[in-house]
Amino acid sequence: MPSLDDLRKRITSVKSTQKITKAMKMVAAAKLRKAQENAEKGRPYSEKMNNIILNLSAGVSDPQSAPKLLVGTGKEDVHLCIVLTSDRGLCGGFNSNIIKKAKNYFEKIQKEGKSLKIITVGSKGYDQLKRQYGNSIIENISFKESKNINYFDAAKVGNLIIEKFQNEEFDFCTIFFNKFKNVISQIPQAQQIIPLENGNKEKDEKLDSSYEFEPDEDEILSNLLPKNISTQIFKAMLENSASEQGSRMTAMDNATRNAGDLVDKLTIQYNRSRQAAITKELIEIISGAESL
Repeated sequence: MPSLDDLRKRITSVKSTQKITKAMKMVAAAKLRKAQENAEKGRPYSEKMNNIILNLSAGVSDPQSAPKLLVGTGKEDVHLCIVLTSDRGLCGGFNSNIIKKAKNYFEKIQKEGKSLKIITVGSKGYDQLKRQYGNSIIENISFKESKNINYFDAAKVGNLIIEKFQNEEFDFCTIFFNKFKNVISQIPQAQQIIPLENGNKEKDEKLDSSYEFEPDEDEILSNLLPKNISTQIFKAMLENSASEQGSRMTAMDNATRNAGDLVDKLTIQYNRSRQAAITKELIEIISGAESL
């Protein structure tokens, strides 16, 4: 049984931890507000760009001559996966949910006998994948020094993907991230960006192909498609930023409440031990007095 001194030290230690988790919760809540606003603002832009490209692709006269970023290489042998995670921990299941989604996809690809290449963006994703998929990881990118999510960082990843695609290093490219829903819920996503797929459109929604483009569709697509890749990655990074802060806020709130519960239990245990010690001393005093 721990002594009174040990219990006092433990109560003090837990209270100190509780102050840290409470502060982290407040910081995450402050960052979440702006991150959520940025993520919500980025969705219409990325969706509209996707729709414009799909409208353009509907007007391409010869699919054989269409840009490969749109229609693909015609093969499905090599899959490149971009796993977007955070560089910092203490954010609940945020990173684990993305990794779980990615691993399910990896297993499916390998069972089909296809080659797998992985680029991790964020140190936490690399730490969780390097043991099992270390041979498949070709790049590990970290933006830990960047204070805010910005398009230039997303463009670096986008340019790297385009460079590898032009060098015929892969046939399909999929990005993995968390879509922010609310503070409690973040939904893991797998979005294919090469070749472009129409995965976000509703079944009853039809693309409007009544526009006339100048210059022709092929020339516009050759300019828009590389930008769209960076845009989709930027959108994923914005969603991840909001999801990370929301998950961290929830995790720190739970940790603060658990610390409070533990302090209460330890305080009761301390008071009982102290009461037992006082009672024992009183009995000894009374017994000694009676013996005289």
